[in-house]
Amino acid sequence: MQADIAGFQPTRESIPPPNVNYQQKTVPGLPPNAHPLNPFHFILRAASVYPDKLALAHPDVKHPAFYTYGVWAQRIQNLAYALIQAGIRPGDRVAVITPNSPMIADAHFGVLAARAIVTPVNTRLTPPEVSYILEHSGSKLILIDRDFTHLIGNTNIPTIVCHDTGRAGDPYEGFLSAGREFSAEKGWAGLDVELDENAGAVLCYTSGTTGRPKGVLTALRGSYLAAIGNAVEGQLNRESTYLWVLPMFHAAGWTYPWANVFACATQITMRSVDYPLIWKHFLNSGVTHYCGAPTVQIGIVNDPAARPLPRTISAVIAGAAPTAQLIGQLEQRGIKSVHVYGLTETYGPCTRCYDQPHWKTLTLEQRAKLMARQGQSFATAQEARVVYLPENEDDQELRDVPKDGRTVGEILMRGNIVMKEYFRDPEATRKAFQGGHFHSGDLAVWHPDGVIQIVDRSKDLIISGGENASSLAIELELSSHPHILEVSVIGRTHPKWGERPMAFVILRQEHESKWKDNHDAFAAELIRHARTRLPGFACPEWVQIVVELPKTSTGKILKTNLRKIVAKL
Repeated sequence: MQADIAGFQPTRESIPPPNVNYQQKTVPGLPPNAHPLNPFHFILRAASVYPDKLALAHPDVKHPAFYTYGVWAQRIQNLAYALIQAGIRPGDRVAVITPNSPMIADAHFGVLAARAIVTPVNTRLTPPEVSYILEHSGSKLILIDRDFTHLIGNTNIPTIVCHDTGRAGDPYEGFLSAGREFSAEKGWAGLDVELDENAGAVLCYTSGTTGRPKGVLTALRGSYLAAIGNAVEGQLNRESTYLWVLPMFHAAGWTYPWANVFACATQITMRSVDYPLIWKHFLNSGVTHYCGAPTVQIGIVNDPAARPLPRTISAVIAGAAPTAQLIGQLEQRGIKSVHVYGLTETYGPCTRCYDQPHWKTLTLEQRAKLMARQGQSFATAQEARVVYLPENEDDQELRDVPKDGRTVGEILMRGNIVMKEYFRDPEATRKAFQGGHFHSGDLAVWHPDGVIQIVDRSKDLIISGGENASSLAIELELSSHPHILEVSVIGRTHPKWGERPMAFVILRQEHESKWKDNHDAFAAELIRHARTRLPGFACPEWVQIVVELPKTSTGKILKTNLRKIVAKL
């Protein structure tokens, strides 16, 4: 990588001017003892303190690119001016559709510098899902990688395509260069300061049980504090090198795009999860930190290139509890597990399972059992609670369950790192914030040591490989198959992905005879059908034809009964 760094030349417009000033304009009327919190400010500080330090490396592509903090800050400034020139105004949404690459890293700062809202879109979604997000968010401009232009069709939204080269002639580079020209060298002082720290920062879409994804709007203040929390909990510093295995479009990369810059760390971006490439960086690039779901960790430890590391690497794990076997395999290779828990609505991680000194005397199995718990709140969050479930929707009283490790309740959070609202959905926001807390929908127990541990999920959400899939959304797509009369989908345990969807299907009477003695063929047929309409993680792994589905007296399908059936398989 060192040879590539030496041979790379950023575009002329990416070079900061002599004696660059990283101060924004002074705002009259602000008290001397306060300033609005905004994670965009992290890049100004990092570029001021370490202008020549490698900030962003993108080595594993046809045209590798490498940016120091000074150069990267200039590119972010260029992006902010380019967005303003393109008509982006405060509060506008800018959609970003790209894998991990410099462009999405730029957007987490440049869009905020233009006082707009970043709307990262999951590249694994289908065109109809992307279309819904673009429409619901009201995105005014799209920044998109050329490999994913098929997701947006013939949209009328202005679009900037990135060829991921970092070189002149790339449309995205042209957009940045135009922004530099438009700035007339006014620099950072020419950009208006966002005075409202509660203004929107990121709009992420997450699947829900309604079948339509919800837009989770987070704020500048929360993003600032969540990023600091992740830097502290992950022990990031200027000597750290963070490898981007987790997609930055997932809950704004759990705020790590800002946390790494707050810590003045180096970041390495990878366009996809490539296990041999991950090990190449582990062994040769000085990697100290990365994030990923258990399914990714399983792929890492089982890759043929896996071997004991010369230095310890911290793996921040969320999405499901790591197993004893996985923790053991990671430890054998010199990878330390840091188990965290959170949701898109909490800026990603908001609790951590803090390992205790006496754990060193325990067996691996004993430690893993303790490490699998969801833990306690981050330093920048208020305490997470486990409360009794309300008897009815109007019940606003919140009563904590006893810390006995047995009584089940719902996990609630409040404070700095809870979302601002569900975008354009006041009713969903009201329900989520009943009693003055955010209701996670996750059921848990509270242990005597104050540690929370999830025991079940109240929602019918299937979490597969760190991706959230709505069972209702899957059912809607499967029911479009002409041979299906009724279908119900639940999550079933999967050794690699944590969970995968399982579909229980009632066939239409006129098609029963065709599949009577050939259920496996029907399952294959339905899975093929699903793959044309759903992302891979939402396609059913198993299909079972049934005569009837268990239902209540009012006709509601009893998914609890289906789960009991699956538990015996």
